[in-house]
Amino acid sequence: MIEIDWYLALSAVLFTIGLVGVLIRRNAIVIFMCVELMLNAVNLTLISFSSYHGDVTGQILVFFSLAVAAAEAVIGLAIILAIFRNNLSVDITKVNLLRW
Repeated sequence: MIEIDWYLALSAVLFTIGLVGVLIRRNAIVIFMCVELMLNAVNLTLISFSSYHGDVTGQILVFFSLAVAAAEAVIGLAIILAIFRNNLSVDITKVNLLRW
C-alpha cells in the first residue's frame, strides 16, 4: 500500500507545476488548464487525507469541488472564446477589457 506521503508529494508537485504555469504563461487556454491542474492537486490532497483518516467527508467535498470545476470550465471557456472573437488572439498581454 502506498503511504500518504507519496500522494501529498505528488499533489505538491502538481500544484507547483500549475502555479508556475499560471505565473509564466501568456496563453489564456494554458493558464486555464494550469488552474484546473491546481484544483486537481487540491482534490488529490483531500482524497488522500480522507482515505488516511477513514472519513468520507473529504471525498464528498471533492465531489462538490468537481461539480464547481465543471461549471467553471464552461464559463471560463466561454469567456476565452468571447475574448478570442474580439481580438483574434488568446494572448492575455494583448487583451484590454477596459478599452472603449
